[in-house]
Amino acid sequence: MNSRAFPAPEDPSAYSASAHLPLTPVGAGEDPYLERVRDHIRTLPESGIVEVMNYGRDRPGMIPLWAGEGDVATPPFICEAAATALHAGETFYTWQRGLPELRGAIARYMARTYGVAENPDRYFVTGSGMQAIHIALAMAVGAGDEVIIPSPSWPNAAAAAQKAGARPVYVPFAYGKDGFSLDHERLAEAITPRTRAIFLNTPANPTGFVATHDDLRAVLALARRHGLWIIADEIYGRFYYGDAPRAPSFHDVMDEGDHILFVQTFSKNWAMTGWRVGWIEADPRLGQVIENLIQYSTSGVAAFMQRGAVAALDQGEDFVAAQIARARKGRDLVADALIATGKVDLVKPPGAFYLFFRIAGRSDVRSLGLTLVDEANVGLAPGTAFGPGGEGFMRLCFARGDAQLAEASRRLVAWLQGDGLTGAGAA
Repeated sequence: MNSRAFPAPEDPSAYSASAHLPLTPVGAGEDPYLERVRDHIRTLPESGIVEVMNYGRDRPGMIPLWAGEGDVATPPFICEAAATALHAGETFYTWQRGLPELRGAIARYMARTYGVAENPDRYFVTGSGMQAIHIALAMAVGAGDEVIIPSPSWPNAAAAAQKAGARPVYVPFAYGKDGFSLDHERLAEAITPRTRAIFLNTPANPTGFVATHDDLRAVLALARRHGLWIIADEIYGRFYYGDAPRAPSFHDVMDEGDHILFVQTFSKNWAMTGWRVGWIEADPRLGQVIENLIQYSTSGVAAFMQRGAVAALDQGEDFVAAQIARARKGRDLVADALIATGKVDLVKPPGAFYLFFRIAGRSDVRSLGLTLVDEANVGLAPGTAFGPGGEGFMRLCFARGDAQLAEASRRLVAWLQGDGLTGAGAA
């Protein structure tokens, strides 16, 4: 890569320790109806990802690499387990904390994958990983509190903090020749008397950053020193391209009694994005609190869906291994093609299933996302959708099949080389 072609990312000092999600009152002073809505709800940001999706989703021949999901449907053995339960009449209210069978399956999975003691009392089934995040934040923060979030980051986490009345405080990752890394000094400087939690996603969406064990120990030391919660989003933990079967985890460095709330989902590993089933892992002493939060929001996850989740955990290891191998191959296919043009600033990510890269001379990435739809018929997400530090970057999801990724690479390379794909991208 020619580093001279790419200016340094915007000076991170522009994002002070108190850099927050903007709170511009949408509609205030213009619509008395909207003014009745609480500011922290009315000002939730619109999704920059959805904007590009809506712009290009109906284009013939579009290759959609904008969303965080693959193109493989949920495997039959999971669907059949759910269908069997559905036809057997498992359509009534069920355990708020989750079916005992599913909590047991989660405990077995965590024991064999993360080496933790097998304890079903630590796991609580939620209506998606997103609900797990909402529950974790509801326990950890409230109005006027602050949540530290390394950035660029998945925007839903910051929005969930704002929805809880708290204020997200972005701490931009460092960026260099080896990609994104955690800036320990700036993370420590971001802590104020209002800080109540650190939200850490590793492996990370959108950057592919993977925390090392030293990173995790440093974050844990900060949390212990200041009495903070850690909300650990490790949903991409299996999508790791290092030498180990999974990414480093807080499970490897924590002690009993550390205030860590783990959020998880069935969406990525088992191709179940549309099912909306996840779990939260916490100290069993929080069990009644978590059960109450589930009860007062969804009253639990449908039992027949939970039967599918049991099958995913107990029978799905071969499927997960195939998903990871497919993603690794997809990463290399697209990254190698783009890097070879000499016109992108791209470091192969060690985890998750996204490329996060810059194109020389194209800083307005919101406009660039729309342009690529029009001229290359490929859908990417603009980095600005992921908060401070995402300026100038684009996100590409490579959790797709070889044929689709090869064609997407061909179109993007041709566009980068100026061959002009307008009107031909749908071929």
